[in-house]
Amino acid sequence: MSRAFVKETDAVDELPEKLVSEHRNLVTPEGLAMIEAEVARLQVELGEAQRAEERDAIQRVSRDLRYWNARLVTAEVQPAPGDLSEVSFGATVTFERNDGRVQIFRLVGEDEANPTKGTISYTSPLAQALMGKSVGDVVKAGGGEAEITKIE
Repeated sequence: MSRAFVKETDAVDELPEKLVSEHRNLVTPEGLAMIEAEVARLQVELGEAQRAEERDAIQRVSRDLRYWNARLVTAEVQPAPGDLSEVSFGATVTFERNDGRVQIFRLVGEDEANPTKGTISYTSPLAQALMGKSVGDVVKAGGGEAEITKIE
C-alpha cells in the first residue's frame, strides 16, 4: 500500500536493531539464567502488547526479544574457574590501585556486567589487562597501575 493512503497516526518509525557484540558470548551460569529470564519476560510482554494492539510496544518488545534470543542462541556457558593461579573468566579478582584503593571485580559476560555490583565484562580493558595474570602481578588500570592481591 502506498504511504499516501496510510493515516499519519498509523505510521510507525522503525526502531534500529540493538547491536550484538562481535565478541564470543561467554556467560556464567548466572548470566545464562539472566538471559533466559529476560527472554521469558519479553515473551509475556509481547503477548500483552499484541492483545492490546499497542503497535509501538509490539515493535519495541519485538526488537528487544530479537536481541535477547540472539544472545541466548550464542551463549557459551563457562564453568567456574578451576585453576585460580591465574585470572580467567569467572574469577573474582582483588587488586590494589597505586592510589591505595582496593577493588574487587568478577569477570563475567558482556550482558551480565555491572561494575557498581562488582562485575565487569571480560572484554573490558581492565579485564583484558588482568587475564592470565597472577597474584603479585602489576597491571595497567586506568591512568595508573594495580597489583593483584587475590584471585578467587
